[in-house]
Parts: sequence; structure tokens; C-alpha cells
Amino acid sequence: MAQFPTPEWVKEFAEKLNTDVQYAEIAKNWEGDVVLSIDPEGPLDKKIVLYFDLWHGRCREAKILEDGADLKAAFRLDGAYENYKRVVKGDMHPMQAMLTRKLHVKGDMGLLMRNVPTVLDFVRCAQEITVDYV
Repeated sequence: MAQFPTPEWVKEFAEKLNTDVQYAEIAKNWEGDVVLSIDPEGPLDKKIVLYFDLWHGRCREAKILEDGADLKAAFRLDGAYENYKRVVKGDMHPMQAMLTRKLHVKGDMGLLMRNVPTVLDFVRCAQEITVDYV
């Protein structure tokens, strides 16, 4: 179990996505990459940009990007560290975070809304591997 959002956490999260039977079934029709841009706040002293290439219930690639500002991903979520932390801890529902713009979403909102179960299971997997936070 890893500390969010470290390189070890990214690796463990990708492994979880690739071995979780429930996620594989729920996300079997998902096609698109996701960028999570985490603004510094509290103990996080610099921006961290996470990249996940998600395809039919698998994570084909996961990494921390140096910048990622120009990366054209299917979805991009931008937000403060504390808001991401609240979602991963389960203190804030992921859809509430997006709809109230605690996490700013760029991408096809119609597609996102049609795939809410995939979004929720993605977050469930993150919650299950996270034991601590930076």
C-alpha cells in the first residue's frame, strides 16, 4: 500500500487497475486517457501531474509527467491537493467534486456522465491502495 501521490502509488494503482476483476468488468467499454493535475497545497510543495492510459478495463500506462500542460488527453482533472485527498479518502464523492468544480474537468462531459460507474470504480481502486498521503 502506497502514499498518494508518489511514483510508488502510481505504479501500485496501475497494478490494482490491471488486476481488479470488478474494475475490468465495469470499465470494459472505456477508451481514453486521463490526466490528474494536482496543485500544490499543504504538504505538497510542487504541482504533480499523473497520467493514466485507460483502455477497456486495463491501464496501459501510468506515470508522473514533468509538466503535461500541453498533453491532449481525453480527460483532464485539475484541482488542489486537499480536494484530491478528500476524494481518495472518501470524504468527498468524486462526482460532487467534479460538479462543484473542486476538481475542474476538461473533456466530454456527456461521455463522463454515461460512465459514472467507471469513474466511481476508478476511485474505489485508488482508495483501496492508499494508506497515507504526502
